[in-house]
Amino acid sequence: MSLEKIVEGESEVDEKDFLQQLKAADEKLGFMREIVEPEENGNGELNGIPVVVKDAICVENVTTSAGSNIIEDYSPVFDATVVERLKDAGAKIYGKTNQDEFGFGTFSTNCAFQTPKNPHDEERVVGGSSGGAGAIVAAMDSPIISIGESTGGSITNPASYNGVVGITPTYGRVSRYGLISYGNSLDKIGVLSKNVYGAAKGLEVIAGEDEKDQTTVDREVPEFSDLEKAEDLKIGVPKQYEDLEGIEDGVRENFEESLETLESLGAEIERVDMPLLSADYSVAAYYVLAMSEASTNLAKFSGMRYGMEKDPEEFDGYNEYFSAVRTEGFGEEAKRRILLGTYTRMAGYRDEYYIKAAEVRQKIINQFKDAFEEYDVLVAPSMPNIAPKIDEAESMKPSEVYAMDTLTVGPNLAGVPMISVPNGKSEGMPTGLHIIGDHFEEEMILDLAYTYEEKRGESQ
Repeated sequence: MSLEKIVEGESEVDEKDFLQQLKAADEKLGFMREIVEPEENGNGELNGIPVVVKDAICVENVTTSAGSNIIEDYSPVFDATVVERLKDAGAKIYGKTNQDEFGFGTFSTNCAFQTPKNPHDEERVVGGSSGGAGAIVAAMDSPIISIGESTGGSITNPASYNGVVGITPTYGRVSRYGLISYGNSLDKIGVLSKNVYGAAKGLEVIAGEDEKDQTTVDREVPEFSDLEKAEDLKIGVPKQYEDLEGIEDGVRENFEESLETLESLGAEIERVDMPLLSADYSVAAYYVLAMSEASTNLAKFSGMRYGMEKDPEEFDGYNEYFSAVRTEGFGEEAKRRILLGTYTRMAGYRDEYYIKAAEVRQKIINQFKDAFEEYDVLVAPSMPNIAPKIDEAESMKPSEVYAMDTLTVGPNLAGVPMISVPNGKSEGMPTGLHIIGDHFEEEMILDLAYTYEEKRGESQ
């Protein structure tokens, strides 16, 4: 039964049965960081609905380690705002999902604890960094709301690889209070679900201004779940995304079929030139800015206040102590990003790298704003490929991994909302259609995703 019917009170999830299924699926696929028996929460529109939360988002008295050994045993004494709102709405929190360490990855192969497996093919990755959050939605038969977080595409990516729906809201639409940050100016908490309605309802509950997060906006939250048919939209297809080198044939074929479906709904489709979305600009700017912010955020994990620590008496000064803790506590990718981020912020290099990247980001924002003056939404493939095999992903060079984010880092830099919806399969693995909207136009992209979902359902 659909989440919509459950939310409307037509059925309930059996808690004991769901917990058993969750444990069995996790034993096979490894997508959970910790499973907990849910507490009784307030009555509301999500009464009894199963919810899981990405490991970087704080849940009171539940291990929150952001996929890293350096805070392996951290147990928060408070809930993140999004978790608090879910509980107030009656949702049942069943635990935390595995992720790349601090969000540093594209495949969830950088998790300090285990690499989750794709429910469609256990030899393949689940995507990242919200990989566990996407995999659990695909693996479980019951409707479920999974809370993810995106910095450069970490909701769209696992949504596409696992064949589920994932919405990344406008920056500032959802509170980041209680999130262990990767990049403060980029991080956005969003929702993954089996269908568009579930994603819309989840976003509706967690969105809204929060006095604990000054980057949230004072803006009324629409009834996102009141989905309507979207027709006669003018849709732009960025040439830089459609012509991206490396898009697999199956992904391209599914995207072309998606365009035909959208045209059958009355959409007018045109190609639009957005040169700054090419990898040479968007990927470079994103990683300079994201790594710079990451190196700053991770400076606090030094073995002094919380997390991994050693006996300071055994070291000749604090520098040696800090180095020992951070060398042991951080994984390889985290160290790489700390080093590169620190380098780009150093005197003598800041103007050369960080400032230039910030200027490129502003130009990307302007390019999106110009596009949305002409088009209602933009569309592209969600990812250029199907989920690669785990051993293939682990053998990729860092530069190859970073290039995989070309289709998602541009919208994330601009802070605009986006949703990935399944649009077919290639070699037995799911692919996704990415729908991108202007700032605070979540209603439009949800309506279009819902209409597309319904149309595809009719044709299958």
